[in-house]
Amino acid sequence: MSVTRLAVLLTLAVSAVAAPGPSRPNVLLLLADDLRPGGAGYGSPALTPNLERLARSGVRFERAYCQQAVCNPSRSSFLTGLRPDTLGLWNNGTHFRELRPDVTTLPQHFRNHGYVTRNVGKIFHNWHTREKGDARSWSAPEFLHYATHGADAPQVEGPLPPNLASGGGRQYTDVPLTECRDVPDEAYYDGRVAAEAVRVLREIRDRPFFLAVGFWKPHAPFNAPKRYWDLYDRASLPPVDLRAPAGAPEVALHDGREILGLPGPGRISPDAALVAEMRHGYLANISYLDAQLGKVLDALDASGVGGRTVVVFAGDHGFHLGEHGLWGKTSNFELDARVPLLIALPGSGPRGVATRAFAELVDLFPTLNAACGLPAVPGLDGLSLLPVLRDPAAVVKPAAFSQHPRPAYYDREPAKVPRAMGYSVRTDAVRYTEWRDWASGTVIARELYDAVADGGETRNRAGDPALAAAEADAATRLRAQFPPRTR
Repeated sequence: MSVTRLAVLLTLAVSAVAAPGPSRPNVLLLLADDLRPGGAGYGSPALTPNLERLARSGVRFERAYCQQAVCNPSRSSFLTGLRPDTLGLWNNGTHFRELRPDVTTLPQHFRNHGYVTRNVGKIFHNWHTREKGDARSWSAPEFLHYATHGADAPQVEGPLPPNLASGGGRQYTDVPLTECRDVPDEAYYDGRVAAEAVRVLREIRDRPFFLAVGFWKPHAPFNAPKRYWDLYDRASLPPVDLRAPAGAPEVALHDGREILGLPGPGRISPDAALVAEMRHGYLANISYLDAQLGKVLDALDASGVGGRTVVVFAGDHGFHLGEHGLWGKTSNFELDARVPLLIALPGSGPRGVATRAFAELVDLFPTLNAACGLPAVPGLDGLSLLPVLRDPAAVVKPAAFSQHPRPAYYDREPAKVPRAMGYSVRTDAVRYTEWRDWASGTVIARELYDAVADGGETRNRAGDPALAAAEADAATRLRAQFPPRTR
């Protein structure tokens, strides 16, 4: 047999192994940035008809959690199926391939098994890092994936309409922190992301695909087009408690520099009017995001392949809007750690139901593998949620885990290493957090919040005899997941 013929036969054999079988579904992965659970039955004032539409077609996870409440560690974690400690990645400035150059990502695994994989918008978090994107994960170049939120300025023909918001008292890098202009959806990033996602879906619908669509909102700046601000009456928005939790250790808090600015000249101290405007703007951003999501869902419906497509919607982490005196993310509190997660499987199964089963974003990789019949990847830190998607009363895990370092952005400090790491576990009964000195591993502070009687986490009850059993259980689970160690 000639060498050429042998090479052809080997190529055909590899293709046959890698090609998806006819029964394997497509995947549409939809991601939001800085979206705490809102709309779609989560009890928020956010108006989200398209999220609600998606929720009616699948399962809503009421207790889903990120592994670290900041963009790069969270996204790197669930897109590799590895926890931040497994990767050794806890900051926005390190690309995961600097640490694990040969790791197989979620979309890369699908590509390796014959899927067309495409990236539209912000999926990996890359603008702080030396590497721009992750080309080996995708079948074609990424679209609008490498940019900054502070550069999301309106692009329109002719004169720019006036900004009807106050501007938030400071710039968000290159644009006002709050902005309300009467412009088309495509004036900002997410309108262009939706349009490109619709185009790509038409292009790839005849092939097995993994399409990841990453929306940049509701991340600041709070600059949705005016029509989305107009959906809300600011005076009717629910009040916010700006007080830190009673008894919370100082290490649990942070300075909110992402929204308020660095300590010193130029930092804003929001008054009641500005607090209301930022909260209004965040809701407007959510509704703007929801409208773009609707365009993609419409395109999926029109494509003819919606009936064989797994649809996942998730946020990368939560967000504070003044609660606990905090702005932005980077804490272990429920508002930062908890995320929206909606999964709709094709075929028969539960529809329009909610589950109380614990889920973690790190579970997405094994879940999509199982849902699409792909080979399991060894060494993943998550578990498949497929049992819950088949029976929402099922339980896959008894708790969920998150973590965050201090300083929150330690790599921007002179020492370039954390001073402490906060490890947190959420059980049925409580949220328990241990803050451990980075150098020694010694526990320097503890937090305990009653998840049943104090869902807002207003009072730290660490050491309270009334919760001793729940604290001991949570501490045991936490130390099993994150064993105390010296460095």
